[in-house]
Parts: sequence; structure tokens; C-alpha cells
Amino acid sequence: MLLLDKLAETKIKAAVDKGELENLPGQGKPLELDDTSHIPAELRVAYRILKNTRYLPPELEHRNKIRSLELLLSGIGDGCEKTRLITRLSLLKASLRGASR
Repeated sequence: MLLLDKLAETKIKAAVDKGELENLPGQGKPLELDDTSHIPAELRVAYRILKNTRYLPPELEHRNKIRSLELLLSGIGDGCEKTRLITRLSLLKASLRGASR
């Protein structure tokens, strides 16, 4: 877990312990994740189409693959398979760095 993640989790836990997150609007209800008010009106249809087709930009696809490989590697002992996965992970990370430039 990253330092920022740990800090956020600590702050959230402290707020929960103090009761600061009680009786908030919408408590106990599902989150409204389809709010498109922040997207310009002329782009909302395009965003909806991309969302419904589960499109992800290539960078996010790479990040998801990297995360999956890292989880897989954490559960594998030493051997040829682990070496192959480490090589694949290194290539994905290099590709992602190259794409972000």
C-alpha cells in the first residue's frame, strides 16, 4: 500500500472512530455513479457509449494488467513461471512509461 493510501485510511478510521461520518446524506443508500453533470452536454452521449461498452483507455488497461501480474507474482514461488511473469511485468511497465511520454 502506498504512503498516501495509508494516510487516507488512517484519517478515515479516525473519523469513523470519532463518529464524524455518522448521519451523512445518503447514508445506507447506493452511490449515484451515473452523475454526468461535470461532463459538457455535447460529450455526455459519447461518454455514456464508452461507459456502456466498458471501454478503457490503453493506459488503464496496462495498469490493470500490471496490477493483476503483481498479485499473481505475490502468490507464486521461485521458478521459470515467476521469471517469465517478472519479464512480462517489466515490459508492461516500460510500455506504460513510454505511452505516458
